[in-house]
Amino acid sequence: MNDANSEGADHYLSAVDGPEIETRVKGSRFLAQVFRAPSEELAAELLSALSRKYYDATHHCSGARYGMPDAVLERFDDDGEPSGTAGRPILGALRRLKLFDGLIVVTRYFGGTKLGSGGLVRAYGEAAAAAAAAVEPELTWITSELLCRFQYEDLGSVESELTRRTAELRDIQRDFCPEPRFRIRVLATRAATLRAALVETTAGRIEFES
Repeated sequence: MNDANSEGADHYLSAVDGPEIETRVKGSRFLAQVFRAPSEELAAELLSALSRKYYDATHHCSGARYGMPDAVLERFDDDGEPSGTAGRPILGALRRLKLFDGLIVVTRYFGGTKLGSGGLVRAYGEAAAAAAAAVEPELTWITSELLCRFQYEDLGSVESELTRRTAELRDIQRDFCPEPRFRIRVLATRAATLRAALVETTAGRIEFES
């Protein structure tokens, strides 16, 4: 799996909804699942829904990562288990696979035998890792938007430059009234280069809007 957390990367791996994975340890039953959760609000809704679905469970522990690699927000919750024995190892499963915008919830049904702190860390960590391994992450591109306008006389030059850079582009919205006005979605690491190229090819006549 590629390391999308390196400096200058154009993409990162986002979690997607995965199947529920069940594991058992000394009679306790663990139900683990990965969810796509780009915000704390959505994560709270998903966790609430699972709590209602498995209302008779002993614990609903979780770990989550929101945002892009350079501004990630991490959260975890032991939900009544001894501090550091559930939420942290669950979060660790997301970290190891470098997954973002993801939530893992591990629901436990107590089986009557106490696992101890070390046993809980292993049980929750292994359950979360199994759930994370069961999903195929989605590639999320890190992009910037260039909004520019120019005269019709430069349309051919602009289009030619964009054609040469197709691999760097993710979307172009074109408006031709009353003059060409393009909204260009480009890989963030290539935005400055593209802007400079468009300025050069139009001899500085192109204008960019903030």
